Amino acid sequence: MRHSLSFAAMLLAASGASAADLAVDVEIPSLNVAEYHRPYVALWVERADQSVAANLAVWYDLKKSNKEGTKWLQDLRQWWRRSGRELEMPLDAVTSATRAVGKHKLNFSEGSKPLGRLPAGDYRLAVEAAREVGGREVVYIPFQWPPQKPLQLKAQGKTELGTIVLDLKP
Repeated sequence: MRHSLSFAAMLLAASGASAADLAVDVEIPSLNVAEYHRPYVALWVERADQSVAANLAVWYDLKKSNKEGTKWLQDLRQWWRRSGRELEMPLDAVTSATRAVGKHKLNFSEGSKPLGRLPAGDYRLAVEAAREVGGREVVYIPFQWPPQKPLQLKAQGKTELGTIVLDLKP
């Protein structure tokens, strides 16, 4: 057993294979409005041609009876047009409940769901939020994959999203 583990470690080191990580901080800002509803949010990775390479997260109201919460997913217009309308909700490792105001950290590893394996190339992270009786906003952060060194990229939302931070690790 000891020899087989050492042999596997040598093979991994010799191949130069390693798994890259991608982490996203999403800020849901506090809004001073008369009627506040938590936003629906979608995070995905787009290829240069704007097709979806990976759906990372979709936050929506999972508790409504008869899947009623899914009917508002189409308010996430960009995500809906690119992949949402083709998906059967809920998605394992992707969907979860809406989040409250504050900062939320999500971590993804290459080779694991939902990120999977991305071929080397140019991508952009897309984060879209839509809120009932509120607005809609999309924020993009372009990046190259796999990262050659640790890198932190930021974008600032103006209404429905706050600061979005993308951390890449080789």
